Amino acid sequence: MLGTIDALFIGLAAFVGGHFVLSSPPLRDPLVRRLGEERFRVLYASAALAALLWTILAYEAAPYIEVWLPPRWTLWVPNLVMPLAAALLVAGVTTRNPTAVGGEGALDDPNAVRGVLTITRHPFLNAVGLWALAHLAANGDLASMALFGGMALLAYAGMPALDAKMQRRLESAWGPMALTTSCVPFLAAMQGRVRVDWPGIGLWRPALGLMLWAALYGLHPLYTGVWPHP
Repeated sequence: MLGTIDALFIGLAAFVGGHFVLSSPPLRDPLVRRLGEERFRVLYASAALAALLWTILAYEAAPYIEVWLPPRWTLWVPNLVMPLAAALLVAGVTTRNPTAVGGEGALDDPNAVRGVLTITRHPFLNAVGLWALAHLAANGDLASMALFGGMALLAYAGMPALDAKMQRRLESAWGPMALTTSCVPFLAAMQGRVRVDWPGIGLWRPALGLMLWAALYGLHPLYTGVWPHP
């Protein structure tokens, strides 16, 4: 089936839809009771990885079908947005976060809201969302619009879905985190609910993020076949 748009849509439906289906209480709760939390997580991760690999292969093999021709200036959008996305990604994966898989114990720390969490409680998903939207702006073919649109949907719809799951599982323990942080970057700080913890973020996280962006930028022709600079 690879080499068709249908194959890409199937992969995206499995990857994006699978996250929401397997996370829904009517399906997740019985599976967790039957398999146990750890086995369920292995099942969840295995299904997501298989769907992601299928999606990547299907995207690479998909035919080029132009839907619209983006203006040339849109090619600058990924170049301007990706350094921020890379910095958020690095800060997200190097900061203890109760929204991460198995990270609920972080709420036991009285100073759980720290570092990048004072910017957003979903740094990883925001990084994915920014990556997707930036590339969606610069690509007008059907396969790219499907891939990046699907990833943006997963990132931004995943935030409230994840918050709802945390509220169900942690109940009152989730309240302080929800009240002092935000999904939208800097919103909680602008509303006076938290002060951005710049020392907790440090200089090394943005620096490492920029190094990651530089590597992705330089290697872009190798893994996509396209030079990112306009």
